[in-house]
Amino acid sequence: MKIRLLYLTMTALAVLAATAHAAEPYNIQTLLPLTGGAAFLGQGEQVTLGIVEKVVNASGGIHGRPVHFVIHDDQTSPQLGVQLANEILEQKPVVMMGSSLVATCRAIEPLMSNGPVDYCFSPGVHPEAGSYVFTASVSTLDLATSLIGYYRLKGWTKIGLIFSTDATGQDAENGIKSILALPENKDMTVVDTAHFNTTDLSVAAQMAKIKTLGAQAMIAWSTGAPIATIFRGIQEVGLDIPVGTTDGNMTYAQMKQYKDFLPKQLYIPAAQWIVTDPKLLPPEVAEKHRVFYESFQDAGVRPDIPSELAWDDSMIIVDALRKLGPNVTAQQIREHIANLKGFAGVNGVYDFTKTPQRGLDVTDSVVTRWSPQLDTWEVVSKPAGIPLK
Repeated sequence: MKIRLLYLTMTALAVLAATAHAAEPYNIQTLLPLTGGAAFLGQGEQVTLGIVEKVVNASGGIHGRPVHFVIHDDQTSPQLGVQLANEILEQKPVVMMGSSLVATCRAIEPLMSNGPVDYCFSPGVHPEAGSYVFTASVSTLDLATSLIGYYRLKGWTKIGLIFSTDATGQDAENGIKSILALPENKDMTVVDTAHFNTTDLSVAAQMAKIKTLGAQAMIAWSTGAPIATIFRGIQEVGLDIPVGTTDGNMTYAQMKQYKDFLPKQLYIPAAQWIVTDPKLLPPEVAEKHRVFYESFQDAGVRPDIPSELAWDDSMIIVDALRKLGPNVTAQQIREHIANLKGFAGVNGVYDFTKTPQRGLDVTDSVVTRWSPQLDTWEVVSKPAGIPLK
């Protein structure tokens, strides 16, 4: 009897230990700019990851273990981002996420040459095929391609350009010039290419020149507070033409903060998360949209670009961990994502064999126009920037 009791006790303790182990959180280390100039992105992404945790854990987590994103604030500093990434690497994780800006993602990318897998939240990063770094959403190059195509098809062929001198602006300028050099854009003319420092207080002189040169539309590519400087400059010189900018500015907080000086015609190219009409989406994507918007509604949050940038990325990582198990290696995760196709997300159907490290291309992008009346972005194009009207 004593032996039997001892056996039962030991069995019960083993079951309890196994249950306790199964309930241990699966921590995913994440870099985000919760403070500093990009806090508007980082804080929104932090909220999104909290919603992802709730959705994933309600459906079983990762093999019974609740997923948890451990957030580290890089303070919008690439230097601090490298320091934090090195500290994370000492824990030997198989996967990490972040950060949110081109400069920080580029700074930490060399650290990932042998793993772990890092999923950057910036569409402006272009990792080499086969690397351990993956990147979010539709490429800034493809977004710019849609915007320029929309301009061309609307007959706005004389355009002015202005870029910030930071990494985001440099990446955009190089990409947009390569797009304008394509044969289909031979009729597009750049009347002026202006630059400004992100700390400049005014760009009125640059805007006045673009106006004088007769631009029919313009592209102003910078993210966050610097874009407000451009918008004020546009208002100061009375420039009323279509203005396109990066979807990095696609936040309700910015639209509200800048409402008194937003361009009257503000166009932003974006991935398909913003398409709210299910008839315009593949059925599997429309279903992901339903879950996405209902999850944010339940949380009392109105989703915008930080929501989109963090959602699909984290769901792809969770999908890999669920299929491969929590004891997976970084190499196995990399190979799984590299060969992933047919994965439906809120941005479209991902095919990493077609578009390495990203899974999406220009056919997953649309052009939107900000509507003050509706207090949201209206979709004004079909995929790849073909105007709806």
